[in-house]
Amino acid sequence: MGDNAHRADLLSGPAHSPRTGLDHQTQREGIERPPGSAAAPGELMRLFVAIAPPPAVLDELDALVEPLRARRLDLRWTNREAWHVTLAFLGQVDEAAAARLVPRLQRAAERHHQVRLAFAGAGAFPAATRANVLWSGLSGDRRALARLAESVTAGASRAGAPPPDKGRRFQPHLTLARCRMPADVTELVAALDDYQGQPWTADRVHLVRSRLGATEHPRYTSLANWPLRTPPPTGPATGPTSGGPVTTTG
Repeated sequence: MGDNAHRADLLSGPAHSPRTGLDHQTQREGIERPPGSAAAPGELMRLFVAIAPPPAVLDELDALVEPLRARRLDLRWTNREAWHVTLAFLGQVDEAAAARLVPRLQRAAERHHQVRLAFAGAGAFPAATRANVLWSGLSGDRRALARLAESVTAGASRAGAPPPDKGRRFQPHLTLARCRMPADVTELVAALDDYQGQPWTADRVHLVRSRLGATEHPRYTSLANWPLRTPPPTGPATGPTSGGPVTTTG
């Protein structure tokens, strides 16, 4: 499956399969309201903005993590079907601010090209010896991803929904597990340290609603999504056309 075929099953509202909750080929751009996703007047929505890795990439990471789960039952391992990479967590947002947010995020997506990434290594917040969160990191064009996150944060702030952690250094990651109490996950970080996953392309930005329910896993619904710009085609290198050697001086 190509890395642009079916986007991850993250953020799934009603879906035919728990592994295909986000299919960007069938979703419309702009606001989408799956049953039960709309906010009542005056209701606050818990929102974040994210990118969704393709299922094949998540399957590979899931297979690597699976034996680690059995070794650490004290951790709250995240749900594979909800894995994503957060660009900005917005917290509680009212419907008016959410409506203002939509065109801001659309413009942010239109300004940025698709980003080539891969999952790589692991880490923990705030530290491996006293972790609250265990995560997988990313390699690839992290600078372009940071610029996209910066645009998303700026748009959210102008819409009246500034991220509560605005100003904090952007650290792209996928959350693998959370700790009920600070825990030593040094062994887990070491086990994932050499991991280098297959490359994939982030080609779409999602505005996501998170609902906290009776279970320990939140339910995510994609309210809106916008494509990133397709990179311009790369043609043959320009330069001298003669077959002779190129001489440089200096």
